[in-house]
Order: sequence, then structure tokens, then C-alpha cells
Amino acid sequence: MKRITAIVRPEKMEKLKDALFEVDVNGMTISQVQGCGNQHGWSEYVRGTEVLLNMVPKVKFELIVADEEVDKVLDVVCQAARTGKVGDGKIFVSGVEEVVRIRTGERGEAAI
Repeated sequence: MKRITAIVRPEKMEKLKDALFEVDVNGMTISQVQGCGNQHGWSEYVRGTEVLLNMVPKVKFELIVADEEVDKVLDVVCQAARTGKVGDGKIFVSGVEEVVRIRTGERGEAAI
């Protein structure tokens, strides 16, 4: 099993969520987050003084998928979230040792 964490532009949230449901992703956690990377934020003027705002609003998707589903999900995320501009986001893939469904006690892929 793998954890896929995708950090994307806020305006891509609905499109990505719908695309993931179309390929039968069982569930996901979506969070509003802030951060910075190559985009480095932007400058604004507040009361005549330039202020660097380096925390950019993003949306974080977290999914747990079976190993054989990883490439399909990565393709869906890239297609749905890409604009071709700086700030499109990142995807991180990491291993998951165990999953337990609290309600039933199921473990492993059966708990996804």
C-alpha cells in the first residue's frame, strides 16, 4: 500500500476530486494548507509598504491506495491539476505499513 500526498492549486480541488472518484478511488482526505516552494509567494502593498507574502494557499489531498493503483492515480492527479505554470504543486508517494478500519478491525488492503 502507498500513501499519495498531492499538494495542488485551490482552484483545481473540485476537478481533481471528481477525477479521482471517476477512477474509483475509495476515499481521500482533503485539507486547506499554506506553503511555499519555487513559487515563493508574491508582494503586496499594505498601507504603502511592500509586504512579501510567501505562504501560498494550496489544497492537500491524501490517499491510501494499493500498490498496483499508484501509477493510475498519479496520472489522474497530473492531468487534473496541471496548468503548466509555476505553482502547480507536488506529489509525494510513500509506503504504508498497516491500515486498520476502526469499526470492523479489518487490516491491510481490506481496510482501505
